[in-house]
Amino acid sequence: MTPDGRYVTQSLSIADIQTAVRECPPGAHIAPIGNGTKPALAANPFPLTPHPESLISNLSLSSLAGVLEYEPAEFTFTALAGTPLSDVNALLETHGQYLPFDPPLAERGATLGGTVAAGLSGPGRYRYGGARDFLLGVRYVDGAGRLVRGGGKVVKNAAGFDLPKLMVGSLGAFGVLVEMSFKVFPRPEAYATVRLDCATLQDALQAVYRLYGSQLDIDALDVEPDSGQAVVWARLGGLRAAMPARLDRLRGLLAGGEVLEGAEETALWRRAREFEWALAEWSLIKVPINPGRITALEAALAGSPALRRYSAGGQVLWLASPDAPETLDSLLKAQGMAGLRLWGPPGPARLGVRTGEAFARRVKEALDPEGRFADVGDQGIGDRG
Repeated sequence: MTPDGRYVTQSLSIADIQTAVRECPPGAHIAPIGNGTKPALAANPFPLTPHPESLISNLSLSSLAGVLEYEPAEFTFTALAGTPLSDVNALLETHGQYLPFDPPLAERGATLGGTVAAGLSGPGRYRYGGARDFLLGVRYVDGAGRLVRGGGKVVKNAAGFDLPKLMVGSLGAFGVLVEMSFKVFPRPEAYATVRLDCATLQDALQAVYRLYGSQLDIDALDVEPDSGQAVVWARLGGLRAAMPARLDRLRGLLAGGEVLEGAEETALWRRAREFEWALAEWSLIKVPINPGRITALEAALAGSPALRRYSAGGQVLWLASPDAPETLDSLLKAQGMAGLRLWGPPGPARLGVRTGEAFARRVKEALDPEGRFADVGDQGIGDRG
């Protein structure tokens, strides 16, 4: 037992996990965790209601690691849930392949299972989609301790109910993810980014809208506001020989901008993907949004020292703030928005409005009827992050 009254189980095999679930005592709950790169989810997983006296057993999957199958010619791989993203990225790199949704926090030790369960994707989701779009199949342990398979291991396998999508963003509420299969893409030969400094946030948003209507394939599109001004980051990936012409076209659409390539370009997207711009002692929150709602939220944040990065063309806000979780909860509720805290001081992980409760409850009743898994019971199910 840990000093704060929780049990921690180090899982060595899938059979160990099944046993832990079956032996979970009445009134107790299980919360799967990975390498703890998102401490707001690992250290304070979920509210214990309706059993505030219940214990949470943090079921560690960090030792359940390894790539089980990799078929470079088929562009697919299967790995255990505790496999570090860095290991996967290194293996794919040897064959010139990668996960285009840019899974975050790889260099900090994030795992495949934690990435799927938290529903997280990086800047590359703008062009290619999020984690849910690359997840082909899963194996998980349900509330009865049974090993269940959903989906498959190949791209052309879409029969039956899409259980894998339910697991994306579920935070372990429906089962313990133990194995996942993904499709991958060839890595672009070259990258280049155009940085556009804008006098106002509105100018930056207008630049984003112009790129929306273009026929140019943009890999990533982020906006960083700062003191009334803003920077637009637009990234291209593809054949090296085609890059100069594509950059000229992109700069024409933006009416200017500085071109970044090579190590400097790689570093700036690494900074975004690893959240190096966010202060470790502040809360870091993922907020689904759209460009039409950015202005109102920025007005509500006026005078705040909070740092913001609008990613995926303004569809996701990464918000780093020194405010208490309760204050941030009120802020998001006032805007009609939801948020998921990845790290920060003690407090709730889920902030703002809570939607999809009825659907989540029905899924929970089907997959975990005895309520053995810590229950989030709200939004985030099938999250497109």
